[in-house]
Amino acid sequence: MARYIGPKSRIARKFGEAIFGPDKVLEKKNYPPGVHGLASRRRKKSEYGTQLKEKQKAKYMYGVLEKQFSNLFKKASASKGVTGEVLLQLLEARLDNVVFRLGIAPTRAAARQLVSHKHIVVNGEVVNIPSYHLRPGESVGVREKSKSLEAITASLNSHRFNKFAWLEWDSTEMAGKFLNRPDRADIPENIKEQLIVELYSK
Repeated sequence: MARYIGPKSRIARKFGEAIFGPDKVLEKKNYPPGVHGLASRRRKKSEYGTQLKEKQKAKYMYGVLEKQFSNLFKKASASKGVTGEVLLQLLEARLDNVVFRLGIAPTRAAARQLVSHKHIVVNGEVVNIPSYHLRPGESVGVREKSKSLEAITASLNSHRFNKFAWLEWDSTEMAGKFLNRPDRADIPENIKEQLIVELYSK
């Protein structure tokens, strides 16, 4: 399974946001990495540079590589609705993202690992493909054998389920339901999706 395994704090500093979760390095060094980090703040970015940065941010945030992201954009473009919003809806419908949103894992990277190691079930069946796209009405839960796994119980105990309008969670069953694709206003990520659309439209 292809995934980004490079330095995360460096990437977070590049965007000036904790896109991989809480980051102590970012708190101390809230400027871009490299010898010209502070100076780069004063340089004016081109329109293309701003659009590219937004796309890269979305890619890293959701843990999607270039080819996957490009294919998702094509799918969003061919769908009904506003392309940028549909793109984010497709990203939110990924199995690894839903596992993260439900609190089964503390980060999307941890969620990907749980899925690929066969700890997650969809409609009662084990699915080990992090990019699996959930359809409205499908249930996502922890495999029976994995319910006592320390990583999962620790995550659930430290995580208060944020009531997302498109998700439902049953703590006794350790399972949730993907009710529908979220509205853009309900997605908390700080992404300017229109810039991504403009980039791909060139």
